[in-house]
Amino acid sequence: MTAAVQALNDNSLSVPVRGFLHRPEQISARGLVLGHGAGSNSNSPVLIAVAAAFADAGYSVLRCDLPFRQNRSFGPPRPGDAEHDREGLRNALAAMRNLGCARIFLGGHSYGGRQATMLCAEERELAAGLLLLSYPLHPPRKPEQLRVQHLPRLHVPALFVHGTRDPFGSTEEMEAAVKMIPAKTRLLTVAGAGHVLGIKGKAVEHGLAGEVVAAFALLFGDEGQRSG
Repeated sequence: MTAAVQALNDNSLSVPVRGFLHRPEQISARGLVLGHGAGSNSNSPVLIAVAAAFADAGYSVLRCDLPFRQNRSFGPPRPGDAEHDREGLRNALAAMRNLGCARIFLGGHSYGGRQATMLCAEERELAAGLLLLSYPLHPPRKPEQLRVQHLPRLHVPALFVHGTRDPFGSTEEMEAAVKMIPAKTRLLTVAGAGHVLGIKGKAVEHGLAGEVVAAFALLFGDEGQRSG
């Protein structure tokens, strides 16, 4: 199955939605919205690989530029950007519903995934589930600064994908954090991978995106696979 990729620019919402939409050959009602990390954009290799794999599995996938990146072509988000970025993710979900997706999952890489968890902790009915690539559990070398305060309020099933060499959290730290979530969860560890989920300097090891899709299907079962 070959997905068609098209640019998407929706300026009809309070915060514009901009990014790239992957459409499978046979359109279904399943959708996935992916946000990028703090130092990247919607064209990051990990988002492209994961979006392509999910589109091949029958999902319509939007990899979107968060509002802070729409406003600035480089640099990390600034204090105060996070709330606006969460609104951008909310609007991206709305845009996918407008395209005919009835069951939509949300997630992203690093910062984008963290904002997705915070949004779903506030609005538990917003998405059917979460896909979190390299969740930034704490800043590198600062394990005391855990970003877990909202996790006990997260009632949305979630798949975490985490490299064993990720400086933003060890496997043991991630296992402890995931246990704080009262919903169904799974942690997929990637041996030897760092924060960009690459091995030996290569972003997104060959075959990893397919493993993510398979783990996602195992977690969500019929929920993640049904077309209507």
